[in-house]
Amino acid sequence: MSTTPLPTVPDELTAPLDLLLTSGTRGVAARMLPDSSWTRLGRSLAGRPGTLARRGGALARELGAIAVGTSDRSPAKADRRFGDAAWQQNPALRRAMQAYLATSHTAAALLDDAELDWRDHERMRFVLDNLVEGLSPTNNPLLSPLGWKAMVDTGGLSAARGVRALVRDLRSKPRVPAMVEPDAFAVGEDVAATKGAVVLQTRTFELIHYTPQTEKVHTTPLLIVPPVINKYYILDIAPGRSLIEYLLQQGQQVFAISWRNPHARHRDWDADTYGAAIVEALDTVQCIAGTDSAHVLGTCSGGILAAMVAAHLTEIGEGDRIAGLTLAVTVLDQTRAGTAAAVMSERAAAAAIRDSAAKGYLDGRTLAEMFAWLRPTDLVWRYWVNNYVQGRAPAAFDVLFWNSDTTRMAAALHRDLVLLGLRNALTMPGAATMLGTPVDLATVTADAYVVGGSADHLCPWQSTYRSARLLGSKDSRFVLSSNGHIASLVNPPGNPRASFRFGQPVPETPDEWLAAAETAPDSWWPDYARWLAERSGPDIGTPGSLGARQFPPLGPAPGTYVHHN
Repeated sequence: MSTTPLPTVPDELTAPLDLLLTSGTRGVAARMLPDSSWTRLGRSLAGRPGTLARRGGALARELGAIAVGTSDRSPAKADRRFGDAAWQQNPALRRAMQAYLATSHTAAALLDDAELDWRDHERMRFVLDNLVEGLSPTNNPLLSPLGWKAMVDTGGLSAARGVRALVRDLRSKPRVPAMVEPDAFAVGEDVAATKGAVVLQTRTFELIHYTPQTEKVHTTPLLIVPPVINKYYILDIAPGRSLIEYLLQQGQQVFAISWRNPHARHRDWDADTYGAAIVEALDTVQCIAGTDSAHVLGTCSGGILAAMVAAHLTEIGEGDRIAGLTLAVTVLDQTRAGTAAAVMSERAAAAAIRDSAAKGYLDGRTLAEMFAWLRPTDLVWRYWVNNYVQGRAPAAFDVLFWNSDTTRMAAALHRDLVLLGLRNALTMPGAATMLGTPVDLATVTADAYVVGGSADHLCPWQSTYRSARLLGSKDSRFVLSSNGHIASLVNPPGNPRASFRFGQPVPETPDEWLAAAETAPDSWWPDYARWLAERSGPDIGTPGSLGARQFPPLGPAPGTYVHHN
């Protein structure tokens, strides 16, 4: 039994799917503009003159101490921005750092003093955090010791490289510093490199059948349903770090959907379009494997659609086709507090739907820009300093390459997902439909394996726990990885710092579950492989070829759709 406190995710780092889908059509600038929340903040502070005087006086005294060199203010140990020794050793830089820290602390305190309702508080905290992070002296090329050192070391070439990088990044979306060079990896060689073949191509997806890597395989196959926002290969990110490769090595028969990147002419592709695609892929997998059922693994938005399809199959009497349902970092219950709920409203949803309908799609590059500004220190200003101030190319990192390999989302699907989140429809039986049938997740009785990340800023683990509670599975397992959104998926065994918690999602609240959960070291992948094996029937001889007579190989993995930009 584990009672170790779990690190909580700051609310400003929580951003469920519907936040990104509503804000992604407008971009970050629209969220920074003054609105009624600004007015209420100003009115609240104006009504607290004593608080303003107290905070202002304390700041003035602190700035005075900084000016004469008697202040002991220093950055938090976790604040890596001021890691260079010059921020402590150079008197001018030390004073600039201390003045910034004192002022930003006062601004945050005043926001808390205003005692706004949670919605206004979260909106204004987003604005304040971005302004404070942007004004950090570490971002100023005239002050940054890293920038000056680079100038000296390169004879001024770093400045020229930085300007060129800035101009390049401003030319097209997402207008944020590049996190990885566009040619850092080759899809199909460095990433998405596991051997296999495309055995079905439709207008919406390609189905990949991966080459078995063991002499015998489990009878029941696994179908992977990836997100509809990013490309599928986060689960096949690189040799040695690929979940697909790992499951193949454990004797699993693995198939994966690779979604087509839609254009404006595909504006009418909606949730039913993608649901029908999942059913068609499931039909094909069962035909090739010669089984009556298959496991289904859905991740993030793909998990939402997979769960809805499972409910649809149950409604039409085919629920036993799902041998086991796995949902990884998937939020089905949008009940939450924080930044996401603060910006989600009927007006925001309607505006987002209008914007994507006019264009025919939601631009993934705008979505990537919005995502970056939710974590400005890590995803914007860190690369601002590296790319522009120091004039360096960003390090080659496969996960960031995948994150930058954006896709579009068809307008109709965007509409359906926004409305699902706005109405929290999946928590109410019959409030949503899939392929003409009402969706009631409580009717889904297939065994379930649900994965969350304790540091997930996109799908908070408490929300993924509620996903497990919504299902009607009699045998369900909730696993909490000690990682964030992506690292929860890219989580190969062998990391001494990794661990996970597990248990049945019986307790009503996430905290109650946490208090009773057991803890295991390393990755959850081996646990998942065992869970699949226990529900995959006897081992059989490895098939001699990929596909089947009706579904012959059409070309090597990763196919063609993954290359569409």
